[in-house]
Amino acid sequence: MVTAIHTNTLLEIKHLSVDYESARGTVHAVDDVSLNIERGQIYGLAGESGSGKSTLAYAIARLLQPPAVVTQGQVLYYPGRRETDRNNDASVDILALNPAQLRAFRWRDLSIVFQSAMNALNPVLDIGTQITDVLHAHNPRMTAQEVRSRAMELLRLVGIASDRLHSYPHELSGGMRQRAIIAIALALDPEIIIMDEPTTALDVVVQRDILAQIMRLRNDFGFSVIFITHDLSLLLEIADSIAIMYAGRIVEMGTQEDLYRHPRHPYTSGLLHSFPKLHGPRRTLTGIPGSPPDLRSVPPGCAFHPRCAFAFAACRTNVPALLHVTHEQASHVACHLYDPILNPEGPPENLESEYVN
Repeated sequence: MVTAIHTNTLLEIKHLSVDYESARGTVHAVDDVSLNIERGQIYGLAGESGSGKSTLAYAIARLLQPPAVVTQGQVLYYPGRRETDRNNDASVDILALNPAQLRAFRWRDLSIVFQSAMNALNPVLDIGTQITDVLHAHNPRMTAQEVRSRAMELLRLVGIASDRLHSYPHELSGGMRQRAIIAIALALDPEIIIMDEPTTALDVVVQRDILAQIMRLRNDFGFSVIFITHDLSLLLEIADSIAIMYAGRIVEMGTQEDLYRHPRHPYTSGLLHSFPKLHGPRRTLTGIPGSPPDLRSVPPGCAFHPRCAFAFAACRTNVPALLHVTHEQASHVACHLYDPILNPEGPPENLESEYVN
C-alpha cells in the first residue's frame, strides 16, 4: 500500500498487533500500538521485561518467526534523503514488501543492533568478514579495496582500531563487540537503526561510552534511532521522545522532558521512582508492587489496575484509550484518571509521590 504525506515523519506505525500462538493459549504480545518516528529522532521504548518492546521492534523489521504472527496494522516507511528514484512523499508499507524488496530494504534503509552482541556475531568469522558480507550483498559493484576501506572506516567510526579487522568475536571485549555490531548496522548508511537494549550486561563506564558514541554518530549522520530498554533513567538522558509499554500496549508517550517532569500514568511514575536521583533531595525508592500479567490472560479493563493504588471501578472493566492530555501533540496517556467522563475530579495531585500503597 502506498499513501502520500507531507511531514517530517520517517516511520509511522499504525494499529500494530502481534500474537504468539501456543498450545496453552494466544499470547497478545503487542496490542494495537501506534506511534511516529521523526527523521533524526531518538525514540525510546521503555517497560518491564515482557511488555512487548522487542516484539514490536522485530515486527517493524520483519524479523518475527512462527509462532509469531502480525494480526493487524501497518508499518509505513517514508523514503528520505537519497531516494531520487522514488516520490519522497510516498510511504512504503514494510509489512507488504515481498522477499526481494525486504532484502533490499534491510540494512540499506533500516538496520538493527541486537541485545546480545556475542550471540548476534558469527563466532567463526572475523569482524571484517562480517562487515564486508553486508557490503558485498548490497553493493556488489564495490571493489575489494573499496570494501576493505569502508570496513576500516566503520571500525574507526565506532572507536575500534582498524587493525582489529581480522579479530574474532571472542577476542574482543563486550564493549568492543557491541561497537562492532553498531559498525555493521551503519555499513549502508541506513535512515533508521533499531537498538534492542544495546548496553545490557555492560558495566556503567562502557555503557556511558557506547551511549556517547551513539549520540555522536546520530548527530554526524542524521539517522533515527528506536532505542529499546527497561531502564527509563537511560532514556531520560538520550531520547527525544519516549513511549512506555505495559502488557503489549502503550500507556504513555511524550517528550523526554514532559515524561520526566510530569509523569501521568501510575506505571510511568512507578518506573521513575524505581531508580535513585543523582542530584536534588533524597527520596524513597518505592518500586512497583506485584508483577506484570500473563499475556495469555490479561486482566479485563486496564491491565495495570491490579498493581495500581488509584484504580477505581471503571479500571476493572474498561480498556483505557490513549488520550491527548496536553497542548503538546506528543503527550498522550492511557489512564481513566484523565477521562473527564469516568473521573470528573481529574487525577490526584499526589500521583507522583504516592501512587503505591
